[in-house]
Amino acid sequence: MGKTADLTVVQKMTIDTLHKEGKTQKVIAKEVGCSQSSVSKHINREAKGRKRCGRKKCTSNRDNRTLERIVKQNPFKDVGEIHKEWTAAGVSASRTTTHRRMQDMGFSCHVPCVRPLLNNRQRQKCLAWAKDKKDCTAAEWSEVMFSDESKFCISFGNQGPRVWRKRGEAQNPHCLRSSVKFPQSVMVWGAMSSAGVGPLCFLRSKVNAAVYQDVLEHFMLPAADQLYGDADFIFQQDLAPAHSAKASSTWFKDHGIPVLNWPANSPDLNPIENLWGIVKRKM
Repeated sequence: MGKTADLTVVQKMTIDTLHKEGKTQKVIAKEVGCSQSSVSKHINREAKGRKRCGRKKCTSNRDNRTLERIVKQNPFKDVGEIHKEWTAAGVSASRTTTHRRMQDMGFSCHVPCVRPLLNNRQRQKCLAWAKDKKDCTAAEWSEVMFSDESKFCISFGNQGPRVWRKRGEAQNPHCLRSSVKFPQSVMVWGAMSSAGVGPLCFLRSKVNAAVYQDVLEHFMLPAADQLYGDADFIFQQDLAPAHSAKASSTWFKDHGIPVLNWPANSPDLNPIENLWGIVKRKM
């Protein structure tokens, strides 16, 4: 036990405590059960504030800043591409060192979140809509019936699955995911409000204005009766072509149902998207 690296955390804490009490290194070594040189090295290291010794890093702070700049410029590159670009900048480091430095900087690999691609005009409309609605109360939002269609992949789920496997099991049949060219899927329409959810409508054809009005007639109206009874409500829908068609707008006017104004390409504003996500994860 001549090395301080052999000392346990408890032994180091005991050495610190006995040293503060004024005990000699010989006495401390006897009580802790280690060599006197280990006690001396630990006390001197703590006094000087020195960390554990190790090999000097092969990259400088300037090299690390270069690596961080490369990662931030294009965070979708893999480690191999980042390593090539870093070494092309004059840094001598291995691929493992590149990965380690990235981890030291706080970078870690994740599945990227997905968001709609918006132009500046659409962003401004979404912002204006949010500012206009930011002072709405919970009672006001409870009058809104949110609706949407969502596609469910029946064969293999809706999200890319991951698998836990050991080295060398990449081709193990138990670790493989089957795939088909045209997985079975179904389009579903649904509605929700603070009072609950309405019935689901399974759409078996392409949604046009006529099909959408049929959904409204046979599913949305019964859902409104179920959730609101005789109380007034506001219907929410996105700006899909079938929803914003002139015939659909006329249908809402004929039935006296107000429609909430809605910005384009804004699924993040619709709470029913969270409900769809829960259902798909359950599946």
